Amino acid sequence: MSMSPFLPGNIHDQKLVSNIFPADWVNPTPEPMYNLVVVGAGTAGLISAIATATLGGKVALIERQSMGGDCLNVGCVPSKSLIRAARLAAEMRDAASFGLTPAPVGREDFPQIMERMRRIRVEVSKNDSVQRYAGAGVHVFLGEGVFTGPGTVAVGGAELRFRKAVVATGARAVRPDIPGLEGVGFLTNETVFNLTKLPNHLLVIGGGPIGCELAQAFRRVGAEVTIVQSSHFLPREDEDASAILAEVFQHEGIRVLLHTKPLGFEHGESGRKRVVLDHDGETMVVETDEILVGAGRAPNVQGLGLEAAGVEYDARKGVSVNDHLQTTNRNIYAAGDCCMGWKFTHAADAAAQIVVQNALFKGRKKLSSLTMPWCTYTSPEIAHVGMYEGEARSMGLAVDVFKVNMDEIDRALTDGEGQGFVKVMVRKGTGRILGATIVSTHAGEMISEITTAMVSGAGLGQLAKVIHPYPTQADAIRRVAGLYNKSRLTPLLSKTLKWWLKIQR
Repeated sequence: MSMSPFLPGNIHDQKLVSNIFPADWVNPTPEPMYNLVVVGAGTAGLISAIATATLGGKVALIERQSMGGDCLNVGCVPSKSLIRAARLAAEMRDAASFGLTPAPVGREDFPQIMERMRRIRVEVSKNDSVQRYAGAGVHVFLGEGVFTGPGTVAVGGAELRFRKAVVATGARAVRPDIPGLEGVGFLTNETVFNLTKLPNHLLVIGGGPIGCELAQAFRRVGAEVTIVQSSHFLPREDEDASAILAEVFQHEGIRVLLHTKPLGFEHGESGRKRVVLDHDGETMVVETDEILVGAGRAPNVQGLGLEAAGVEYDARKGVSVNDHLQTTNRNIYAAGDCCMGWKFTHAADAAAQIVVQNALFKGRKKLSSLTMPWCTYTSPEIAHVGMYEGEARSMGLAVDVFKVNMDEIDRALTDGEGQGFVKVMVRKGTGRILGATIVSTHAGEMISEITTAMVSGAGLGQLAKVIHPYPTQADAIRRVAGLYNKSRLTPLLSKTLKWWLKIQR
């Protein structure tokens, strides 16, 4: 099994590599001292570097594998390109529901789908390229960066001295220690986008966001798919949201084996792979063509010389940081997947901005002050911000929950997208929003309105005053806010209003 995320002979991947890790790149001559040295050129590292350079600081950026990190190369960009094609395939298949003639996508279309993904990835890579960052004044060093002391990093035979540094080395796919898995070969998000032939059957280990997104995408473009999950899938999310996705998966023909663990792997007949499973205490066997492991992420912290720099870390939790993202070396900070529980591109971006303010300008910005939304890009999407209801109640908070189903929204019905809901939780007796979950085709876009309200301190009642264009699916948010306002109409107030209107006749 190739561990490279790119295909050597593919023209798009050749262009990609020339942007993110050019073979002819010559590292610059180091400055005597840098304001900031950044180790890792994923989202957190790129933002830290470009922000420092824009402000006039001397900054060095070290990358050992590929500029852009997971998001560009093996994460958001390729996965969303595939998901978009898969969604169109589902719409073409279900065209009869719109009064149109169905045009099912065939297995022979898969290579073109993946080629489109590669073309898009090249276009996006220009934003993260070595050439762009070097042109912006960033000293880009390609190679392994290793701390050699509390204020120095070695890379490519050179030693860089810094006043401040940022560890932004990201994370990698967890490789479960299950008998036979390495022997039969498997895919992760780092290699699945190398596929140019659609497998007849794909076994997905893990029912988290990555597993669910890719399982649905592969099913929609023609593969048989089985998900193996030790609990219920998307265990972090609102149970009502997970239940809707379970119904969708069943309708689309995705086989979901919950409360199931893989016991071992072996080669089967005709080049297939046999997987032995413990399903609710009973042993069963599934044969598959490819295995996709989506069992979580592990921080990249080994081999960085963090010990020499006086930076504490844990192999599972990552680099140890305080709320200001400062490590145990007061001159070294960390940001992104290597140190944070929020393993999202937008979280890494926000963390990098905190690091630049705190490291270079003696700021006291806190990670805990962020209001962090996220989204799982299945169909329908599942987006969330703030607290969950169970979380709030466990803290002893009295709450009210307001919910509008998407099948009550005119635009959702005209779009044929009535599955889902908008659910908002407020502190009881107030309009203060504590959390929200949206399940809809456009949940990732819609959640930002609620996030904005939370950040600005606007209560749920304020959203009822926001005029939403009709018809839009986001009108569900206004409807939820209207339910909150209606709940404030006490019997006494209602009686008073009726009396007032009566005497005005």
